Amino acid sequence: VYSLVRPTSLNGWHSIAFLVHLGRVVGDRLLVIWDGSPIHRRAEVQAFVAEAGGKIHLEPLPPYAPDLNPEELCNGAVKRDRLNALPGSVAELRSQVRSSFLRLGRRPAVLQSFFDHVFL
Repeated sequence: VYSLVRPTSLNGWHSIAFLVHLGRVVGDRLLVIWDGSPIHRRAEVQAFVAEAGGKIHLEPLPPYAPDLNPEELCNGAVKRDRLNALPGSVAELRSQVRSSFLRLGRRPAVLQSFFDHVFL
């Protein structure tokens, strides 16, 4: 499970930076399932993906369909995991969220269930 947490609103350049990061971590062939956020549709993002020469395949979800988005289930699981936490700072909250995503990433059956819920 890979996530991007920033203290500011995300934009198209953040999307590109995240795709570059995924390429380094996962490999040079990516299948990215993402929602119809305006930052994903930005011209610079589309140009970056086109220049990748087929190494990045985007599978867009329908707009305004959180019930079809496995990411919403991942985010919900992380929120539930952190529900009773009271961080002392934004940095601590960021650390707790990261830890929660890492724990979730070590539970492949749970992750698979998010996709099964959406695609079966």
